[in-house]
Amino acid sequence: MIGTRGVPARYGGFETAVEEIGRRLVARGHTVRVYCRRHELDPPHGEHLGMERVTLPALRRRSLETLSHTALSVGHLVAHRVDAAFVFNAANAPLLPVVRAVRVPVATHVDGLEWRRAKWGANGRRYYRAAEQLAVRWSDALVADAQGIADYYADEFGARTRLLAYGAPRVDVGTERLAELGLVAGGFHVVVARFEPENHVLEAVQGYVRSSAELPLVVVGSAPYSDTYTAAVRAAAGDDPRVRLLGGVWDQELLDQLYAGASTYVHGHSVGGTNPSLLRAIGAGTATIAYDVAFNREVLRSEGLYFADAAELAGHLERAESDPAATTRRGEALRLRALDYDWDDVTAGYERLALDLAARRTAGPQRLRRRQQTAEPVEAIRA
Repeated sequence: MIGTRGVPARYGGFETAVEEIGRRLVARGHTVRVYCRRHELDPPHGEHLGMERVTLPALRRRSLETLSHTALSVGHLVAHRVDAAFVFNAANAPLLPVVRAVRVPVATHVDGLEWRRAKWGANGRRYYRAAEQLAVRWSDALVADAQGIADYYADEFGARTRLLAYGAPRVDVGTERLAELGLVAGGFHVVVARFEPENHVLEAVQGYVRSSAELPLVVVGSAPYSDTYTAAVRAAAGDDPRVRLLGGVWDQELLDQLYAGASTYVHGHSVGGTNPSLLRAIGAGTATIAYDVAFNREVLRSEGLYFADAAELAGHLERAESDPAATTRRGEALRLRALDYDWDDVTAGYERLALDLAARRTAGPQRLRRRQQTAEPVEAIRA
């Protein structure tokens, strides 16, 4: 497994997927190697949950970190071949020919529409758009984690993907640690997200501040690359005592209790496909108000509430507090919905794909159809 920060999972969706799928593949009798970026809390190599960890450095620049680490990982893979490889993130597609040159069959997990992220300038967006095409051209198989992503690749390239979503953890924890933060179960709203424009943290805070909600808004997250966006979020919160900006919370037990103890979870992610934070919230049985895009509707369906701007979010928050029984019922319905996202089922799909790759049963690189749109299809993923 190549192209992520590796395990233990501390960062995002890819790392969570690698950890959950990898340890289950080990339990099924497979040998799993995960390429990891160096982290001060981890030993350089060794094992994690039965997975072999190969730890390599990366250039600490936003535009080069992923590709530089993947290049070193591919170099190691060339000298230590495996039966099949999973490459995460289409941004790594320029390195696929090296993997194929040593006859290692490879599937690329293409992630979301990375080129829509505001943190990338014009050159970065062009790079990601080109990398999508290269992933189609040079992968033996493509993996999409949401139907919206599968539809995008079908519409843009005429490309086939395997739909393998993430699992929703069953978050069944207590709430006693909320007291450490001065919170009580059912007595707050929560946002958990990296501070990036496409995650709409700013709009979440703006919507809350303009509302008449009485329960505090707890915001968990930070901006690893953008002090400017963090400053905008802080400015939106102003001196409103109802808003609590916690920064990053790396204690998983405490974070799970924040998910489970919230009255509502506000989910602003808009470009990343099926989102692990959203799945964790519904696995905790928390009523969810999500930014209105197809990826989020695919998960929440009629059990979710949706917003497109701060004003709409404000109304949802006020209604959630005015009818707590209905809010609780929505959360219970979402906990049932979470049963459709099972890590064991996801792992079985990856196992089938790995066996198909090793046996050369995948279709192989796909011929590109010309893009149907030359401009960025801004509405392509709206519900």
